[in-house]
Amino acid sequence: MRVGAFLLAAQFPGQGHTEALHRVLRATEAAEAAGLDDVWVAEHHFVPYGVCPSAVTLAALLLGRTRRIGVGTAVSVLPTSHPVALGEQTSLLHLTTGGRFTLGVGRGGPWVDLEVFGAGVEAYEAGYPESLDLLMRWLREPAVGADGPRYSFREVPVVPRPSELPHAPVAGPGAAPPVVVACTSQASLRLAARYGVPMLLGMHCGDDEKARMVAAYRTEALAHGHSLEQVHRIEHVSAGVVQVADTREEAVETLVKAMPGWLRQGLGAHVTVDGRERRMRDPHAYTDLLCSLHAVGPPELCARRLNETAERTGIRRFALLVEGSGDVAETERNVARLGGEVLPRLR
Repeated sequence: MRVGAFLLAAQFPGQGHTEALHRVLRATEAAEAAGLDDVWVAEHHFVPYGVCPSAVTLAALLLGRTRRIGVGTAVSVLPTSHPVALGEQTSLLHLTTGGRFTLGVGRGGPWVDLEVFGAGVEAYEAGYPESLDLLMRWLREPAVGADGPRYSFREVPVVPRPSELPHAPVAGPGAAPPVVVACTSQASLRLAARYGVPMLLGMHCGDDEKARMVAAYRTEALAHGHSLEQVHRIEHVSAGVVQVADTREEAVETLVKAMPGWLRQGLGAHVTVDGRERRMRDPHAYTDLLCSLHAVGPPELCARRLNETAERTGIRRFALLVEGSGDVAETERNVARLGGEVLPRLR
């Protein structure tokens, strides 16, 4: 298994932006020391749900402060980014870190971000497939041009060319930088399967739903001409929550005390670009759901939950939210226990 820490740079009530970002830095250093495989950083704009506005920038900083651990974005929002600019940044990090960077991309939401960055609601509603296609061609081809509704330009060379890396620990010799696609719908699943790249499945999903998504992906990928051997090698990523404590009750109490306040102010701050109605999850019910679905409890329970998810879904790569307490020191302890007491119990 590959087990990583998922870091949202969440701003909990009473905290400033600096504290949330400092917690990400400390947690990343703790994750490398604890033997975790990856850290994953998120991107949000104008909301305290997460105060990192550029996942790829923060990933670059974390790659520079570490030596072994993989760093991924979960996710970079594609409709408000230029695919070529994001591809160039990805190639740069891929080559300069020996392949430790994974680009995770997603469609995002119909938020005011689309207005601020000039993308418009069309980039969210219909432009995502075009953007993803341009990004994937940039990462896989020596020269790229575009002639689409949103992007149109003459062919230009890809510089730096990511395939020049002689060996990458995840992608393999001469391969393109690893990419994962956040999948919350059948449409995004079909896009990921078309390009033969892994899915990132959300922490709100249970094992049964994730197993159905993996099965549907396999069918779609085979229909797009990917071989069964290729499909079996694809490492999907399961997002979840982990809170390690001496007892189940203690772990749940830690999250129940902190997460609803963060969720209430974080989710409630999202503003739609076109005034469409949106329904916010109940913060307490959502916290209870996450505690019931994921690795929350003593080390043996956490390991059992991760093993069960792997068996039921076939997914053996995890991005686990470790900062649910909202506290820097507790997050570091959580990461240390995940590495020292949970990982040795995984099959």
